[in-house]
Amino acid sequence: MTTGNTTLTGILTWYRRQAKSSTFGVALILLALCIVLALSTDRFLTQTNLFSVMRAFSFIAIIAIGECMVIISGGVDLSVGSIFGFSGLITAIALNRWSWSIPGGIALGMAVGTGFGMVNGTLITRLRIPPFIATLGMLSVVRGLAYAITSGYPVRTPSPYNVLGQGYLGPVPYPVIYMAALAVVFSVFLKKTVQGRRIYAIGGNEQASAISGIRVNRVKMLVYTLAGLLAGISGVISIARLGVAQSTAGLGWELDVVAAVIIGGASLSGGKGTILGAILGAAIMGVLRNGLVLLNVSPYWQQAVIGLVIIIAIAADQMRRGSDQ
Repeated sequence: MTTGNTTLTGILTWYRRQAKSSTFGVALILLALCIVLALSTDRFLTQTNLFSVMRAFSFIAIIAIGECMVIISGGVDLSVGSIFGFSGLITAIALNRWSWSIPGGIALGMAVGTGFGMVNGTLITRLRIPPFIATLGMLSVVRGLAYAITSGYPVRTPSPYNVLGQGYLGPVPYPVIYMAALAVVFSVFLKKTVQGRRIYAIGGNEQASAISGIRVNRVKMLVYTLAGLLAGISGVISIARLGVAQSTAGLGWELDVVAAVIIGGASLSGGKGTILGAILGAAIMGVLRNGLVLLNVSPYWQQAVIGLVIIIAIAADQMRRGSDQ
């Protein structure tokens, strides 16, 4: 009897601890959404559909990893969708038109994404331009460059390259594996390294962090650079999945990415958030989109529903911030 009571007490203690975690709450929301969709349509809970959904949201989730670090630091990056599109586009051009090797094309796409992230960081830390304005401007600049170098025409990728996005490890699509690996790496980075803790510190109180000796600008430069890198990685993988790069790729994705991070428990005021939460937020967005399609909801109404979810996510963040003060 004593052993049974001890076990029950341990379970209840664990549950109370998890219930206080915003990530745990997000996981419950995702589970509830999946249950509702499973009861609504028999096409949802199939292996083919579930892995298809995971592959679809993995690209948003990879970008959300970088966005999560930016938001935790107290900033925001609205250029990630454009960087995603341009990085994939320049990789396709290198492979198709310039006859680069596959490793060279991938490295170029990642380097371009990283470079744009560094430009964002420079605008924010050196020129003191607010993150919203700086990255909004970069959104337009990068998208314009994508249109300019292609004149709006798509660029195909070679078949050997497409295996990177279309292949499977058993039943699991490669993009899902990439997403999981990156999530683990950056979760460890945020939680276990000095730089990761500094990101939380400057998001919680930038002035106090500076007084304590943290080089705030250096940390900000790091998070925007990483956000650019991750957007670039996602773009490079995405064109391998589709077999083609387009100048419109990632258009409007910045809203989905920010929403995923906020739904995942991060706060626009900074200092809060987890990589796992961002992944779960992206999963909720992906499952919701898939469910609306399976339920034959009009594409116009789908857009309205997603917009409403974004508004609710931002409103919930504001309410959390108000309750914390």
